[in-house]
Amino acid sequence: MDMHTVVVGTSGTTAEDVVAVARHGARVELSTAAVDALAASRLIVDALAAKPEPVYGVSTGFGALASRHISTELRAQLQRNIVRSHAAGMGPRVEREVVRALMFLRLKTVASGHTGVRPEVAQTMADVLNAGITPVVHEYGSLGCSGDLAPLSHCALTLMGEGEAEGPDGTVRPAGELLAAHGITPVELREKEGLALLNGTDGMLGMLVMALADLRNLYTSADITAALTLEALLGTDKVLAPELHAIRPHPGQGVSADNMLRVLAGSGLTGHHQDDAPRVQDAYSVRCAPQVNGAGRDTLDYAAVVAGRELASSVDNPVVLPDGRVESNGNFHGAPVAYVLDFLAIVAADLGSISERRTDRLLDKHRSHGLPPFLADDAGVDSGLMIAQYTQAALVSEMKRLAVPASADSIPSSAMQEDHVSMGWSAARKLRTAVDNLTRIVAVELYAATRAVEIRAAEGLTPAPASRAAVAALREAGAEGPGPDRFLAPDLAAADTFVREGRLVAAVEPVTGPLA
Repeated sequence: MDMHTVVVGTSGTTAEDVVAVARHGARVELSTAAVDALAASRLIVDALAAKPEPVYGVSTGFGALASRHISTELRAQLQRNIVRSHAAGMGPRVEREVVRALMFLRLKTVASGHTGVRPEVAQTMADVLNAGITPVVHEYGSLGCSGDLAPLSHCALTLMGEGEAEGPDGTVRPAGELLAAHGITPVELREKEGLALLNGTDGMLGMLVMALADLRNLYTSADITAALTLEALLGTDKVLAPELHAIRPHPGQGVSADNMLRVLAGSGLTGHHQDDAPRVQDAYSVRCAPQVNGAGRDTLDYAAVVAGRELASSVDNPVVLPDGRVESNGNFHGAPVAYVLDFLAIVAADLGSISERRTDRLLDKHRSHGLPPFLADDAGVDSGLMIAQYTQAALVSEMKRLAVPASADSIPSSAMQEDHVSMGWSAARKLRTAVDNLTRIVAVELYAATRAVEIRAAEGLTPAPASRAAVAALREAGAEGPGPDRFLAPDLAAADTFVREGRLVAAVEPVTGPLA
């Protein structure tokens, strides 16, 4: 567990905070302002609970059952029951980092003072996170409206000391046993608290935030691999000139072109060796890399704006307003988050597609401008990277299927009370798979491009200093260079880890300076 501490206030939670808690085990503390806001909003809920008039979520049933007024003696049972009944997920377990993000973001909203939850409930949420206890949450159960109900319910169940959770040692045990082992008292929910723990977009938002962090690394890595492929194909870097991109001023395009140009600085391969097979222009997959990568970067920036707005939101129904009113609303609908999750799956698929086309070009003797077939040592005896491209193509094909939007679908539920839903959780789940696949696709291009650059270097040509740094670091990471056929899967796995951990970017930046 990282001893870094994230302080949760009434506002101001950042994407970096989410990643720190979800992935790096940062501790969580409630600020004094948050505790005060929690106490103040609870006073309002308690006052409403004492009145005879029904208030949704405080003294009524939920969803299609909201018309029933619940008597005082049944309200604690009502709150327990909503958690138990809504903890109805099925399928494989969701990853630990996703569940931690889910819990932390719900705590962020609770701490805003707009939910009416008591301070002691919020503190228990923080204690569970700090103890490294991770509720068992399942793949299926959220329609993205009213928020991520089933996933959040499984988390709330753990706070009650019920259901199953994973301890810090990775062992799944009854949640009550884990709480007791860490000296945490299960919460006894009161009016509105069960509902407030379930009613948010926290799962889809947490996955969006982490996908953005991963995709930032992947887009910079893709700029580097595209530059290496351009170099290996003896292409021209003239298409990367700043003045060309200034006349089509999409911000991401200029950034990607600049990244590629800096990687290629000092290359002895670019644009000087076309005498045997002169070409006026490089193929689209090479020449248009900044345009495609850049459009994806601009999409990331838009998605980050949406994520920032959602991080600044208090998503619950009903909510406690500053003037003391408790009002029903529709802010739990996941459409804003679902749309950008789907948008990111589309651009990730296209980035994977153009990367695979460059790899195929490196391996085809008719289009690689003098490289050996499949970059093999002894073509015919050796198959080289032929099947590495097959694997990459299979990943690209799946990426295209994952790019089909989930948010274009809706399925009614709750006796037609919840008759339009966002499917944002589903959009987030498929995006996670897409990001994993994209990492592997970029890794295959990197592996092929570095082998091709080494073959050119063996012919007496001089790669760019940044290219040499990338090759050396990848070889040190365990992905071997040109030579006779060998068991290839370990090399590809090493390249995957190298890209996934940001080591490709780290390898070239001492030469290029910081890349965007």
